[in-house]
This record gives sequence, C-alpha cells and structure tokens, in this order.
Amino acid sequence: MATMEPIATVLVADDDRAIRDSLERALELEGYRVRTVADGVQALAAVHAEPVDLIVLDVMMPGVDGLGVASVLRAEKDRTPILMLTARVETPDRVAGLDAGADDYLAKPFELEELLARLRALLRRATPVPDGENVERLLTVGELRLDPRARRVWRGEREVELSKTEFDLLELLMRNAGIVLDHTTIYDRIWGYDFGPESKNLAVYISYLRRKLEEGDTSLIQTVRGVGYTLRPQG
Repeated sequence: MATMEPIATVLVADDDRAIRDSLERALELEGYRVRTVADGVQALAAVHAEPVDLIVLDVMMPGVDGLGVASVLRAEKDRTPILMLTARVETPDRVAGLDAGADDYLAKPFELEELLARLRALLRRATPVPDGENVERLLTVGELRLDPRARRVWRGEREVELSKTEFDLLELLMRNAGIVLDHTTIYDRIWGYDFGPESKNLAVYISYLRRKLEEGDTSLIQTVRGVGYTLRPQG
C-alpha cells in the first residue's frame, strides 16, 4: 500500500516533555516527520547532524536557550524557518526573538490550529521557486531595492539583512507602494491566517522592519490608524 510522503521535517525543541509529546503526535497526524529534543544544545546538535525544514523552538530552555540557538544558527548562515514559542508576550521580548533571527513567534498557551497555520505559512515561504519561474527584475521604491529571487534588500548602498517574514512583509508593501493595506489583507498574505484585532504580531514586525530599514525615519512605512500600513514612495 502506498504511504503518504512527509510534508516536511520539523524539529521541536522544548524542555517540557508534555509539550514535546503532544506536538509530536499532532504534527505527525498532519503528515510531518518530527524530531524532538529537550534543550538548546541538543537542538543545535540535531540541526548540525541532519538539516530540517522547520524548527519549533521554546525560548526558555536549560543550558542554551531558544534565543541562543537561533542566534547561533543565523550566525552560521542557516536560514531554516524558526517559530519561537514563548511565555513572554511583551514587545521587548518579541523583539529579542526577532533580533535572534526567529521568523515568527507564538505565545504559550497556544491553539494547535494556530501553530499549524503558522508552520504552513513558514513552509510556503521557504519553498524554492522552480527554475524558469518568477524571473523578474528588482523592485525599486525610492532608495529601497529588493531582489525577489535572491531575497536581498538594499537601502541606498547599504544591504539590509532580513528574516523570511520581514522580507515577505517588505516585498508585499513594495509591490503595493502608495496603497494602504489593511491588517486582514497583510495577515492573510504573509501568515495565511488572521490572528484577530487583539494581535500585536503585525505591529511588532512593522516596528522591527522600520528599525532595520529606516534608522529612526518613520516616513517610509506609515501607519494608517484603524486601517493598516502603507509604503510611501519618497520623492
């Protein structure tokens, strides 16, 4: 009898055995191949031994914590998508995760369906574009230049290092420069899931993208209160 091929390989790193076991069962039911580890040292060893497609990484772990694992992988130029699990929901803690190189984060306790939706979105964005498809020139808005195929961004002569989520968010804004995109549209296009009006997920990513791109200048990515965001071409 034919068996279903795994969608992708996911590494779950969490020191809580109950969470590891429940995620392993749930992800395997979704068709993923799952590996689990209990701390940051084991997580790094597992990725070095055999690459994975996605990483679910708890922030608070003994030894090397989740932020440390993400920082090491990004320093090694490993771009595997990382979903950070955290019990800390304040903005500075979220920014710390982004600083370390996480592509997304999810506060504990979380709904399984939301975690699965975020993993699907990360996996879609990480899937390479087949040769001969989506061949296009640089996107240019003022001093900003974005190469969709190479996934590189420049502000003037300075190249800007962005995570997958940051890059996808900027690309969406640049393709719609001058148009106000509402929160629901952005969530649907970037995450494939609307986290609702109370979510601060998008605001945190916009804030972090501004820090990287604008160096204190808030005139490039503008907030339209009660609606969403827009990238204003600067003359």
